[in-house]
Amino acid sequence: MRRVPAWIVGLLAAGLAAQIAWQASRPPIRQATESLPPAPRAAVLRLAAFGEDAAAARLVMLYVQEFDAGAVDYGRLTGWLRTALALDPRTAYPLFAAARVFAETPDPAASRIALEFIYQEFTLDPNRRWPWLAHAALLAKHRLKDLPLARRYAAAIDRQTTSRDVPLWARQMEIFILEDMNELAAARVILGGLLDRGEIQDPNELRFLRQRLEELEKRVK
Repeated sequence: MRRVPAWIVGLLAAGLAAQIAWQASRPPIRQATESLPPAPRAAVLRLAAFGEDAAAARLVMLYVQEFDAGAVDYGRLTGWLRTALALDPRTAYPLFAAARVFAETPDPAASRIALEFIYQEFTLDPNRRWPWLAHAALLAKHRLKDLPLARRYAAAIDRQTTSRDVPLWARQMEIFILEDMNELAAARVILGGLLDRGEIQDPNELRFLRQRLEELEKRVK
């Protein structure tokens, strides 16, 4: 420090003081429940953005992130997320935020609103949006301890996805949840149907599923 010219030290001190003053003058994060207004229609934002839909969707997400997730009205919050998806259906960020940020709130009621939003949006594009519903199923099972809700989400993945890119573990989620619910007969029927459809070509996967089916049949008997 003795080798640093005094004028540089003074400049650094002045810069630090200016930074502290600027941070102190910034408004606090918005926390009031009523502070997040109802979401506008996507058509209005599309018009205001002069057709730059993807940019408008990103701005919507930046705006939403200014609010305290623990204090906002989740009905309004999901309205904004839905608007962002309507502006840019190919973006994954609104669903990521819903699954990994907003749905993991300690408030169970708010979490359910976020999970239901994920489910509703999944139905519009199952082959691309299944990862977020799979995460929703895990949250319903492990955080909410709501096995019927977890099964509903898992069943939707199996019933509504058609792409071969959907991995086997995602298609099997309902079977595992049924086992947790002690619904062994139902799990056996679904697993048998999965095998009968002939969609699984990998020999190792087929061997694994047949072994599980045999185990379920023994447990049912």
